[in-house]
Amino acid sequence: QVQLVESGGGLVQPGGSLRLSCAASGSIFNIHAMGWYRQAPGKQRELVATISSGGSTNYADSVKGRFAISRDVAKNTVYLQMNSLKAEDTAVYYCKASLRTSATGWYTDYWGQGTQVTVSS
Repeated sequence: QVQLVESGGGLVQPGGSLRLSCAASGSIFNIHAMGWYRQAPGKQRELVATISSGGSTNYADSVKGRFAISRDVAKNTVYLQMNSLKAEDTAVYYCKASLRTSATGWYTDYWGQGTQVTVSS
């Protein structure tokens, strides 16, 4: 069994900051990549940022320069530092991990339950 648990969401004023965390636990052999996605009401889920096991990062254009993704490999945890938040960043943020549960298994995507981020004055 694998679990991804997000934390750190909440209500923040425009221009403010939040830090999201996502910890993966359970029968994990190794994690290839982790990332953050978000889904606003009435919209499709979209990529926010990803980070590979080697530390390579990728960001959506809408968050470049404002968000930073990082990872603690030893703790199987990924973080998303969000600065200069805007109303349009309001969404449910989901964590995803591409991992395998054994040395011979396939990499499979696992998702967290999501955490709400609301940017409003």
